[in-house]
Amino acid sequence: MSEDKPTERKPVPPPGPAQNIQLTIDESEAQGIYANFAIIAHSNSEVILDFARNLPGLAKAKVHARIILTAANAKALHRALGDNLAKFEAQYGPINLGAPNDPEKSIGFRS
Repeated sequence: MSEDKPTERKPVPPPGPAQNIQLTIDESEAQGIYANFAIIAHSNSEVILDFARNLPGLAKAKVHARIILTAANAKALHRALGDNLAKFEAQYGPINLGAPNDPEKSIGFRS
């Protein structure tokens, strides 16, 4: 069995005053988790993101990661994700979401 070794990632500045934060990531986290289904919930103080995999023909989806954010951090994530998707589409073209009004043909991320 191989030992997890930290992998260095380029620092990502948080919103607000510029700071240099050096991130490390273990090999197991660097592999990532595939999700094709997400559920977003919130309370008066937090936003909860559950990332799951839904396999064809199964009525159940298993949550593989839960991220809990403050509302302010969720909004910052929303902004950063929008900026990155705009850059992606500028480079690769529009992203097709399938048929949002037809659950059989749309992808699993819904609000």
